[in-house]
Amino acid sequence: MNEAPVSCLPTHPKMSRAKKVIEEAKEIQNPELDLADKGITTFEEMPGLFNMLSITRLTLSHNKIRVVPPGLANLVNLEILNLFNNQIEELPTSLSSMPKLRIFNVGMNRLNSLPRGFGAFPVLEVLDLTYNNLDESSLPGNFFMLETLRALYLGDNDFEVLPPEIGLLKNLQILVLRENDLIELPKEIGELTRLRELHIQANRLTVLPPEIGNLDLVGNKSVVKMDFNPWVNPKADQLQVGICSIMNGYNTIDK
Repeated sequence: MNEAPVSCLPTHPKMSRAKKVIEEAKEIQNPELDLADKGITTFEEMPGLFNMLSITRLTLSHNKIRVVPPGLANLVNLEILNLFNNQIEELPTSLSSMPKLRIFNVGMNRLNSLPRGFGAFPVLEVLDLTYNNLDESSLPGNFFMLETLRALYLGDNDFEVLPPEIGLLKNLQILVLRENDLIELPKEIGELTRLRELHIQANRLTVLPPEIGNLDLVGNKSVVKMDFNPWVNPKADQLQVGICSIMNGYNTIDK
């Protein structure tokens, strides 16, 4: 009795899982494609993805992707792109030309820099760069031209200073800078008049610029987190009383 030949070809069960999801999405014309936690390492494991021009949401979080090809920008109707928790070291410049991208999450990766022209996204509202290796030298010259940005997450990076151009983000409502190495904040932060959430905890801040008193951060819907900084007195004492004590102190001085 002859035994069946043993195949030496490797099997890729996780690759077939990704392929299956793509095929099902095509079949039912689902505009939202969820490929989270599929063990994906390259875009080659997702055949036909770049031809799915109608998709509006692509989730590739919790995979092992290292390289993002420029062709991803072909998905011209994409509004939400989630690449959280991969192994991405750089991004292609082409992404910033995506005409409808509103939410871009590339947190928990290995980014040391952002590509030239990154600030050209026409309608980007939420940008999450948390848990990377970015600092002030990582940002391209036009980064702060993202005028449509409402939320910027830069926590758990390596920033020592924040460029004064931060004041150009006039529509910013949420700014997260926790767990960096910030030694000061620029006075231009006082120009972010729509800001309602500021997270600056766990840095190396000792003082705040007086211009921060221009911000409305003491209302019921506002969130300010400043703990775990080496504040000098009287800021350290005021922090014991509460955030409002600090902010009111600036408001009293400046107004």
